[in-house]
Amino acid sequence: MLNRRALLAGAGAILAPAGLARAQGAVPPLPEHQRNLRYRPGRDLTPEREATTYNNFYEFGSDKGIWRAAQRMPVRPWTLRVDGMVANPREFALDDLIRLMPIEERVYRLRCVEAWAMTVPWTGFQFSELMRLVEPQAGARYVSFTTATLPAVMPGLRQSWYPWPHVEGCTVEEAANELTFMPVGMYGKPLPQQNGGPFRVVFPWKYGFKSGKSVVRITFQAERPRTFWSVIQPQEYGFWANVNPEVAHPRWSQATERLLGSGERVPTRLFNGYGEFVADLYTNLQRERLWA
Repeated sequence: MLNRRALLAGAGAILAPAGLARAQGAVPPLPEHQRNLRYRPGRDLTPEREATTYNNFYEFGSDKGIWRAAQRMPVRPWTLRVDGMVANPREFALDDLIRLMPIEERVYRLRCVEAWAMTVPWTGFQFSELMRLVEPQAGARYVSFTTATLPAVMPGLRQSWYPWPHVEGCTVEEAANELTFMPVGMYGKPLPQQNGGPFRVVFPWKYGFKSGKSVVRITFQAERPRTFWSVIQPQEYGFWANVNPEVAHPRWSQATERLLGSGERVPTRLFNGYGEFVADLYTNLQRERLWA
């Protein structure tokens, strides 16, 4: 059962750190929505302060405290381009897209390959709803997600040895899974820049590095995308990135994870505990290198 503090966090009642309330200009509040209770996290929510100040977003820097630097990134206007092997390629102004979509809240566990974890109330829509609008063609086997590159406000882009822009990817079957979610908010508020705002993707059964942030382009394609971390360190990060406690990272065990906020260490669960929804996607992949 969620304790009182977690319930307050879910309602957005815990105050964010000073300076975390962004100058958002014309960013509208989230539309009215309800929590989808089909996806119960089985854990207390991570306090909002922890979830919004402990972030991986290399475009702003390689440390966890990038939330201050991220405040400079403008989040409106924001355009999402959906292209490639689709019947209806589109460019969406983000607020127009939000109005088209059935918006809801889902509380998902998020597990980082670095062995820390959080539990977040995301507000957004199921990715399959966007697929319905653009109609992927029969030959589309993969989907790539491209992050914005804004050198004026993203100091991390100066690290020219990284393969910018950041691209993540999945199969069309993974994209169509009911768990795949496109958040535009968290804790009842518009999605902060440091958490991938204003628009990101979440695969709750995968290690968090697969969750493309601040997405500006989604492409349906026949070829497997060359994803950011699999290009940088192919010996450590594969394409699939499914949470598997039996496959250790080359430099640390994945058997347990640390919960942000409490610091408690708990056992890692296969597919982050979402196997009932996704295990059938991977029945023939257990022997693939770095199936983790």
